[in-house]
Amino acid sequence: MGPDRKQVPLSRGTSGAVGRGRGVCFIHRGALGDGSRMGGRPSSPLDKRQQQHLRDQVDALLRNFLPCYRGQLAASVLQQISRELGPREPAECQLVRSKKLPRVREHRGPLTQLRGHPPRWQPIFGVLRGDGRLEWFSHKEEYENGGHPLGSTALTGYTLLTSQREYLCLLDALCPASSGDHTQEEPEDLLEVPVSFPLFLQHPFRQHLCFSAATGGAQRAWRLALQGGIRLRGTVLQRSQAPAARAFLEAVRLYRQHQDHFGDDDVTLGSDAEVLTTVLMRELLPALRAQTLPSLRGTGRARAWVWTELLDAVHSAVLAGISSGLRSFQPEKDELLASLERTMRPDADQMLRLRTRVAGRLRADVQGPLESCLRREVDTQLPRVTQMLLSTVEATIKGVRTLLAQGMDRLSRHLRGNPSGARLRSEVYSFGEMPWDPELMHTCYREAERSRGRLGQLVAPFGFLGMQSLVFGAQDLAQQLMADAVATFLQLADQCLTTALDCDQAAQQLEKVRGRVLKKFDSDGGSAQRRLVRGWLLRVFSPFMLSRLGPGCTAVLSEFKRDLLAVGSQALTIEGIYEDVIRGGLLQRIDRELKKAVGAADIPCTLDGCSEAPWDQEGADEETEAQREGGTCPRQPGSGTQGQPLCPLPPQGTFRS
Repeated sequence: MGPDRKQVPLSRGTSGAVGRGRGVCFIHRGALGDGSRMGGRPSSPLDKRQQQHLRDQVDALLRNFLPCYRGQLAASVLQQISRELGPREPAECQLVRSKKLPRVREHRGPLTQLRGHPPRWQPIFGVLRGDGRLEWFSHKEEYENGGHPLGSTALTGYTLLTSQREYLCLLDALCPASSGDHTQEEPEDLLEVPVSFPLFLQHPFRQHLCFSAATGGAQRAWRLALQGGIRLRGTVLQRSQAPAARAFLEAVRLYRQHQDHFGDDDVTLGSDAEVLTTVLMRELLPALRAQTLPSLRGTGRARAWVWTELLDAVHSAVLAGISSGLRSFQPEKDELLASLERTMRPDADQMLRLRTRVAGRLRADVQGPLESCLRREVDTQLPRVTQMLLSTVEATIKGVRTLLAQGMDRLSRHLRGNPSGARLRSEVYSFGEMPWDPELMHTCYREAERSRGRLGQLVAPFGFLGMQSLVFGAQDLAQQLMADAVATFLQLADQCLTTALDCDQAAQQLEKVRGRVLKKFDSDGGSAQRRLVRGWLLRVFSPFMLSRLGPGCTAVLSEFKRDLLAVGSQALTIEGIYEDVIRGGLLQRIDRELKKAVGAADIPCTLDGCSEAPWDQEGADEETEAQREGGTCPRQPGSGTQGQPLCPLPPQGTFRS
């Protein structure tokens, strides 16, 4: 190991700066010495001054972000009150809402991992938890005996590669060697030996994880499981409809918009702490790369490996600091939400009337520039993007419908075959697990991926770089629809099947239930498709519109600010009303295009959400589907979830969800 170099930030930046001047140079311990080849890891990659510098950067980000977050909490509470006071929309969902929270099916098995110093392929036992956390142990017995894992990681933000060549190209691009000749690396260097069934987990700010399965079948099973974990971890905020979650996402958008980042991208994948960590890492990365990479010794891929180690250390320090800061803010946030609800509700009507009045006046002033921008920039591309999004989501939903029908048909066949109770219980359990089975669901998820390249080319001119979020959103919808349909089928079947029926009669009843469930699925699927497409069209075009219209409307906005000063609430700002006016004009175009494309009426949708709450377990409707329909598929005395089951079915609630 070479001598330690004193590590100091070369540019401290300004503690109050927002996204600029965050330059910092970190010299990796050992990176300049003879022992730096291929991942030589120090006991502490960052010294105390560097750690303090990162704490300062975290503090600066939170000082600038939290006021914006507080304001959006107020706006989010007002939006919630507005929805409560507004006219009740008729319930659109016909399927029963599944009460099961989204999760990953736990997966475990032997792998080999590239680890150690210098790295070697070593056997491990991998475990993917239901919450999307990956752990690895020295051997299976260590896991079974409750031992501590060798390592673990939340899968947020990772990309999974199963091609060694593709991964090596990625490493080459990270740290191009000056000679460009990787054949000069020592034989023991990174990935010299071909890997038959690789699983490479790459992250833009964390050290890469390199695994290998023993067979192609094991690789496929791990690939599907890991992809599910990556999606589950990434969409945790998008799935939530809690006011705090919606406020946080909006605050991140505004924070970045103040830094001239108008285009939507994948920065909001992950938890609140992970999102802010990504925001800060993006700000730090250019200076970190420019000032540190030249100091790293080694060649090509070995140098890239050292670079990912350094990034991982910086990311870990930033994530720890932001997590601590948000935990400290939690009591204030809880108190603020309660206070806002208490103080704003009595004045909500007045505030909403003022908002409507200001929005009307503002709309009249910006209508000309808004209409001109829509005609010039949006109208030519909106039909193509709409059709592409509709076809992508439609193909995904059709895949779910096919899989659902096949599952219901299997249950009917088992009933007609007069199976044993234990066998049917097993089949019912398998049917209930369909939404969480990555092998079964992968065909649906694959449909969401297929249009990624072409759609990305269509929306790139508008600054939209959030294709991963879009694909995840369609896949989340597929899983939600499957879970709701499965819950509906099991509930109706449990209500309809009684001891008075023989197996043929029971199968006939299931056929009727099958038809009803598919009819409900088609209704909910069509509505969900239009809502999802509507929301994503807004995310594609709205930031672009705001970036184009913002500079010309600054003077207009200043004239309206005094009208809101008397309110004294962060819930109403002229900037917020202005953005809603722009989005409202854009939504008129979007709704017109959707109606033309699918023949649907306008879709009720609030500007802040543009989708129903996926997986919203709060306020779940406990009323049964049969009760809502007035007793269709009547229950016999003593039947259903509390009565005696169909003989020879297993006892009590075989089909209960």
